[in-house]
Amino acid sequence: MNFDPTVFVIDDDPAVRSGLRFLLESVRMNVQTFASAEQFLQTYNIHMIGCAILDIRMPGMSGLQLQQKLIRQPHCLPIIFITGHGDVPLAVRAMQNGAIHFLEKPLDDQLLLDVINTALEQDKANQQKRLKLITVQARISNLTEREHQVYKLVVERIPSKQIADMLNISLKTVEYHRARMMEKMHAESILDLLEMVRELPDKN
Repeated sequence: MNFDPTVFVIDDDPAVRSGLRFLLESVRMNVQTFASAEQFLQTYNIHMIGCAILDIRMPGMSGLQLQQKLIRQPHCLPIIFITGHGDVPLAVRAMQNGAIHFLEKPLDDQLLLDVINTALEQDKANQQKRLKLITVQARISNLTEREHQVYKLVVERIPSKQIADMLNISLKTVEYHRARMMEKMHAESILDLLEMVRELPDKN
């Protein structure tokens, strides 16, 4: 995993991409540029560290549509929107969906750098939260089939006796698999387990 933060610039205008690359590299920031949201998504993964600068209007998938995809993942990259003068209502909607900031073109270089630094600071906290989620997902994937069945019912707050009836196994067997599941999940209590998986996009 690359732990160096990167600014991901997604804009269909090659002049904007070139200008932002020059600016950001001049202050020793790592930069990757993409001509479309679709191109960015081909390389995107939850391990990416940094922030994203999105043009709000692009051919194909718009910046707002890309934001909707990214925010489905908990603690996603902080997003900064760049907009034309007539796009302010759209930018306000983007802010309501969690964007860090929106900046109107032509961009103020110093303001942009200040906003990027704020976004990168926010992502430092996000990194730790993402790593915790990845760890929890790895623990879930390490469960046996029966442990996973018990896990899914436990996080739905179903009592052990009812789980035994649903899985057609003895209560003693449920308690055995539940104890093994809790050990593998590193959960000291059911409340601990529920808190651990609370932010998973898919608790299964």
